[in-house]
This record gives sequence, structure tokens and C-alpha cells, in this order.
Amino acid sequence: MNDSPAIALHGLRKRFGQLTAVDGVTLEIGRGEVVALLGPNGAGKSTTIDLALGLSNPDEGDARLFGGTPRQAIVAGRVGAMLQGGALLPTLTVRQSIELVAAAHRHPLPVDEAMERAKVTDIARQRVAKLSGGQMQRARFAVAVVSNPDLLILDEPTAAMDVEARHVFWESMRAFTEEGRTVVFATHYLDEADSFADRIVILNRGRLVADGTPAEVKAVVSGRVVSFALDAAPAGLHDRLATLPGVRDVERRGERISIQTADSDATLRAVLADYPAAHDVEVISRTMDDAFLALTHDAAEPALQEALR
Repeated sequence: MNDSPAIALHGLRKRFGQLTAVDGVTLEIGRGEVVALLGPNGAGKSTTIDLALGLSNPDEGDARLFGGTPRQAIVAGRVGAMLQGGALLPTLTVRQSIELVAAAHRHPLPVDEAMERAKVTDIARQRVAKLSGGQMQRARFAVAVVSNPDLLILDEPTAAMDVEARHVFWESMRAFTEEGRTVVFATHYLDEADSFADRIVILNRGRLVADGTPAEVKAVVSGRVVSFALDAAPAGLHDRLATLPGVRDVERRGERISIQTADSDATLRAVLADYPAAHDVEVISRTMDDAFLALTHDAAEPALQEALR
């Protein structure tokens, strides 16, 4: 029991009428891992989270948390969750909301500590009904961590937060995960997944299409982008660039030209030899956005997806 993974999903399927929201998902997440769950809208992320938490029953398959049922783990106070549909009582203050949840658990964090972790001390006396979207997300985070959980599940935790608030949120999350807790978060912000997660799981149309480290996921899209400016583009530039070594695609926007290439060194040498007036040169690695689009595109190659399962 002690060696059981934090989350073990086996052959999960969930249908809503003719729609199969989760289609045979099998996934294990070990203790202490920080895992980002990615996918386009309708990919099945929220439904998978609901199944893992026992909030919805699968049509097929099984979900286990720490070797037991989701209910057992939740009753034992081992799971904290911050869900999109989670609501706080509007008439309570932020502190009262946290105190209410703390009172329901056997070994909660001190309320002041939970507020400090979630950076809500400054809004402790505000009523929930008066909170902004970003403040509400921080309050939900405080409610999720006050139970002192071993597993924290977050569904779009930084939705409605501005850039500064997102930065503060992830600072507090890093402190939380450094204690060896397991965190699973679903997000549309790919930069968050790339910079914060140890492991990335991508769903598309209810199926798992990728599972690996951020570096492994990005590696499915090979090559780099060579970008430069050319003040006076000669006739036939596009066709000429397309014949250079390693070039896969050429895009021009005004004076700026971007070349997708399998061999950035050879491409760049050829560009500078043919167009010495090129300036503001950049060589850019492929991003998580590129990998995400490649893996979730309807026409994504099965071999590409199979390599990361």
C-alpha cells in the first residue's frame, strides 16, 4: 500500500450520450511528481480529473489514489483540489472559508500558514462575493492546501489571473512541491507546463497522445527556426530560400523572414552567404506550442504520438 502510486488510472472510459469524453486512459503518477495535463478544449482533461477524484463514475475502468478508492484518500485528508466548478460561499470572508474547510480535516495546516502559502493574507477579511477573478483563484488555492494534502489537483489554477498574479501563484506552488508532494495541474498556459512540470501528459479527443518530460515532448518537433530581417528583398527570394540546406518552410511578414529548418547551422551559413545584408538574426528552438499543435492536430502522425506513450 505504501508503494502505491499517487494516482493510478486503468482503462478509464466516460461517455455522455454519443460523446466519448474519456477513451481508454491508462496513467500512473508517482509520489512527488509534478505533472501538467494538457489538451485542447474538449480533450477530456476536466472529465479525467473528475474520474480520478471520484466525482464521476467511469463507464469502464478504475481509478485509485494511493492504492485505495478516491473516497478513501479524500476522507483521509490526503487530497486537495482546486476545480473550475468549485464555489465558495459568497457571504463568508476568505478567512472564514478557509477555517470552514480546515475544521473538516483531521490534520489541517494552520489557517494563517495556508493563507500565507496562497498569498491571500491581504484579502483575508474580504467577502468572497467581492473578490476579483484572480483573488478568487488564490482563495480557492488556500482552501485546497489547508487540508495539508499529499496530492494536490488543480484544474486551470491561474485562469483569470494577470501575469504578476500568475508569477506569485507559481512561486507559492514551488514552495509547496519542494516538500515532496504530488501535484497534477491542467492548464492552457503551455509556458507554465514547460517551466514548472516534471512531466507532461497530453490528451486529445479523450485519448492520451503524449507522456514525457517537457524536453521529450518538445523533441517530437525537430529542427529550429532561423529568423532574420532583410530591408530590400530581391525577386524570387521565397523560392531561393526554399532550396537552401535543411529548409522545410519559409514564411515572410514584411521585412521579417522565418525559416523552419532541420539543420539551422547549414541554413544560416547559406543565408548569410547569399544575403550578407540580413540582420537581426535569431535562431529559435521549437517550443512547447509547436509540439502541442503537432500532437493534437487531427492529422498528427500515429508514430509521433506512439513515441511519447
